[in-house]
Amino acid sequence: MATDGESISMSLAVATCVAMALFYVLILYVPTVILRLPSASSYTEFMIRRFICAAICTVASLVFTAFILPIKSWEASYILGVYGIRKDHLWQGVVYPLLLTSLVYAGSLVLKLLFLLESWKENGGGCSSFNYIRSFFQTIPASVLTSASNVSVWRNFIVAPVTEELVFRSCMIPLLLCAGFRINTAIFLCPVLFSLAHLNHFREMYIRHNRSYLRASLIVGLQLGYTVIFGAYASFLFIRTGNIPVIYISYTCKSLSNG
Repeated sequence: MATDGESISMSLAVATCVAMALFYVLILYVPTVILRLPSASSYTEFMIRRFICAAICTVASLVFTAFILPIKSWEASYILGVYGIRKDHLWQGVVYPLLLTSLVYAGSLVLKLLFLLESWKENGGGCSSFNYIRSFFQTIPASVLTSASNVSVWRNFIVAPVTEELVFRSCMIPLLLCAGFRINTAIFLCPVLFSLAHLNHFREMYIRHNRSYLRASLIVGLQLGYTVIFGAYASFLFIRTGNIPVIYISYTCKSLSNG
């Protein structure tokens, strides 16, 4: 994540980060508000529109960040390294954070293991349990094919983590560090901006789902609090390892543990 020793102003870094956070949210409403496209006829079409918008925002943020940062070498490997896409120390940068993330969600993982043991006892163990495990593994190929065509799976495990981490981690953290912010400040400032980018969920809860103002505030407040905590953890991993794939693996581990 290192640049060439030059720096940018703190105000420019913060303004750029806020602009990217707002852009990430506002662009989702471009198809209907600005382009005046008709409402999506299905959930799949609705999500595909959002995928395209998120991809455009991500590419624009990466390009804009590259021009703001004091980068003098435009070699592909160097640029990718600034964004945390690198090969050096990849093994250590993946295994250790993965173990740490597994420890964070150990409670959920242990609970799933207990459910598995309970199911094993109900099947009587032995041959019945073996048949149960064998049938489970036999269903994996079909489950993979089904998931590949499930737009929600693409949203939760591909589009959302990739675009969010590239914008809110790969772009923002180098900007903040290059502006002279302390590491602890950058660790907590990025997830705060990330949580603010999710305030549109309040609108969906309050208007679309007809929740009361108090109930919508409590739901969104809990989501934002959790987002800040995990975002700070993800920012810490990114700064310590310099590898953005680590964050994706941790994000996936979190999703599987909560699933």
